[in-house]
Amino acid sequence: MAAGAAAALAVLSQESRGRAGAVGPLRIPAPVTMDSFFFGCELSGQTRSFTFKVEQEDDAEHVLALTMLCLTEGAKEECNVVEVVARSHDHQEIAVPVANLRLSCQPMLSLDDFQLQPPVTFRLKSGSGPVCITGRHQIVTISNDTSEEEESEEEETDGEDAELCPILPAKKQGGRP
Repeated sequence: MAAGAAAALAVLSQESRGRAGAVGPLRIPAPVTMDSFFFGCELSGQTRSFTFKVEQEDDAEHVLALTMLCLTEGAKEECNVVEVVARSHDHQEIAVPVANLRLSCQPMLSLDDFQLQPPVTFRLKSGSGPVCITGRHQIVTISNDTSEEEESEEEETDGEDAELCPILPAKKQGGRP
């Protein structure tokens, strides 16, 4: 699993613990499923911006993990500045340039799973492109339907109780060198 996906699951596992029901003194986390889909768009002189958004009715957590920006066939020898417009932690719109691509010195840039929360707008701030943006759309769903799983876990724990042995103290070893 990629480091970005692991980070997304780590953050979401905290959320799933908050949503999960308690059984006695223990909390059982809700089941988490993660789907990943290829994402790509192209910015050019004709299409200067692209907005990635998801349906608001969805209860899943969506993450757009960018992997690469690159100039494609037909690019001119000019600076192509790509800007990302997203929301900050306090829900204010913020625009940040993420790449300055030039055919002769930097035709591509690896973003190493740069993660953004939708909605996200990509703008070709300067240059005529074409610039290809690639990544993954990750959807993490936390299931609230745990009734069947809880029943099967209870059946398993009933059988385990009979087989558990008491924990014995470790034996001391005589003279160590």
